[in-house]
Amino acid sequence: MASYEDRLLRVVAYIHDNPAGDLSLDRLADIAAMSRFHWHRVFRAMTGETCAQAVRRVRLHRAAVWLVQTDRPLKQIAGDVGYPSLPSFSRVFQAAHGLSPGAFRTRGELSPPLLSAHRGDYPVYPIEINDQPARRLAAIPHKGPYIEIGKAFESVSAVFTSRGFWPQARGMVGVYFDDPDAVAAEELRSLAGIVVEGTLEVSDPLEEVNLPGGRYAVMHYKGPYSGLSAAYKHMYGVWLPESGEETGDHPPIEVYLNNPKDTAQDDLLTDVCVPLK
Repeated sequence: MASYEDRLLRVVAYIHDNPAGDLSLDRLADIAAMSRFHWHRVFRAMTGETCAQAVRRVRLHRAAVWLVQTDRPLKQIAGDVGYPSLPSFSRVFQAAHGLSPGAFRTRGELSPPLLSAHRGDYPVYPIEINDQPARRLAAIPHKGPYIEIGKAFESVSAVFTSRGFWPQARGMVGVYFDDPDAVAAEELRSLAGIVVEGTLEVSDPLEEVNLPGGRYAVMHYKGPYSGLSAAYKHMYGVWLPESGEETGDHPPIEVYLNNPKDTAQDDLLTDVCVPLK
């Protein structure tokens, strides 16, 4: 089983590291060091997706983030995620998101006005203070742009699948140590983790991480992950200064309440949790 786990981790990493590269079934089978006739069956059985579905999802997620968070031309983004032309990229993107790339960018650019939302009134993404439980994670660290942490999440998921750990999983959590506005993208540190029970043995490549419980400000965010950057700016730039609260001494976390593999982008639910003293 460890051999298949290693193969799956290699392929997941290759897809995320090479969105514009050759991600054909033959190439992915080569990375896995298996016959294409068998690798496709193994990949689908272990992940619930075909290789083609996984490739398209990773490419379109990367494109969605670049559309909202950068000013790269649409044609460049199409090429950077492996599409030979803007029309072919636009067709696939619209089929997945219900919007053309240009319209998606325009809608995404509407997020910054959250910074000038009515002070003290934020009905779309409400923020409350509550007690969060301590959490024990089985995690894989990620270093680099936060938009690329999906690679680490898919790696930890692959390990859980290969080891039969899912019955002991209690949710997925991301831990984000650095401010992307203050730290170079390639130096950002984060963790992709799955909450587990105390009895589960956590071993390489997984790391055991214990998150403290206590008082947190929790923002209930709904929508594509690409919009989280603007949501953070509202939380830290508007809500926190007016709240009278002080942040705690450990990093913010994101608790993912549903799965982008089977949930529309607009229906994704994320609790952004900032520790308080």
